[in-house]
Amino acid sequence: MEDSDGTAASPLLEVRNVSKYFGNVVALKDVSLRVFAGEVTCLLGDNGAGKSTLIKILCGVHTADGGSYLFEGQELSLTSPRDALQRGIATVYQDLAMIPLMSIWRNFFLGSEPTTGWGPFRRFDSKLAARVTRDEMARMGIDVRDPDQPVGTLSGGERQSVAIARAIHFGAKVVILDEPTASLGVKQAGVVLRYVVQAKAQGLGVIFITHNPHHAYPVGDHFVVLRRGRVYGDYRKDEIDVEQLVQMMAGGEDLEQLVHELERLADDVEGAQPAAGDLADVAHTMSDEVGPGEDGDGHARRV
Repeated sequence: MEDSDGTAASPLLEVRNVSKYFGNVVALKDVSLRVFAGEVTCLLGDNGAGKSTLIKILCGVHTADGGSYLFEGQELSLTSPRDALQRGIATVYQDLAMIPLMSIWRNFFLGSEPTTGWGPFRRFDSKLAARVTRDEMARMGIDVRDPDQPVGTLSGGERQSVAIARAIHFGAKVVILDEPTASLGVKQAGVVLRYVVQAKAQGLGVIFITHNPHHAYPVGDHFVVLRRGRVYGDYRKDEIDVEQLVQMMAGGEDLEQLVHELERLADDVEGAQPAAGDLADVAHTMSDEVGPGEDGDGHARRV
């Protein structure tokens, strides 16, 4: 990536050759990742690829056993998620860390409540909290009719927007979104993707973790595919198309082998339904939506 004057831009966040071990289990091995301001970096991988472990290192839950971690060009050693948040690295988890029965503005300031008064008369400034919540949500393109309504009454996409707006308000420079569209339908996933683009437009570095390349490709600028704890592919958007990204996620060789196995199964079982051709079609469509499963062995390559 280059600045407007043509010089190479420095990454906002970078990890180099990071490794993490849990006893004899290799969770990550020599993983490198660069995140630039005003860009969406998509971290993709099947279940067990190492996405969650890498994110926990980035947000201070785990400490890497090897490699280096740089933020704004300075080497960094995080001690806790709060340490990461204070430095401007915010993580929005799948469960959103919200209390459904509390109002939108109470959830917005949960753990960082504004106060008014002094000494023994200090109290939660609810009017300021409600006003700021409404303003920050408006910046994300959401008109909050009643900030007093319980956050549990919002749709999944709207709750994601509250979490993203909260991270931006408290000074996040990098926002890590952990599978924000995983439990959402098509329409609500589209809502979340719009908020991802809006966060990018505000100059934040966004890390978008997903196992769905069809959600990642429309908003992503940079794609990193993990496989069994290693970087299987690292591409800019102009270097790969969505079909190639799907193939990398599905594991082209593994998928082809599965197709052959299904065809043999259909041939062996007389009168089996669906027929052999249908089974092959089922196998091919699996590349569109990568489901839970175990990766096959492979090396980084351009498909």
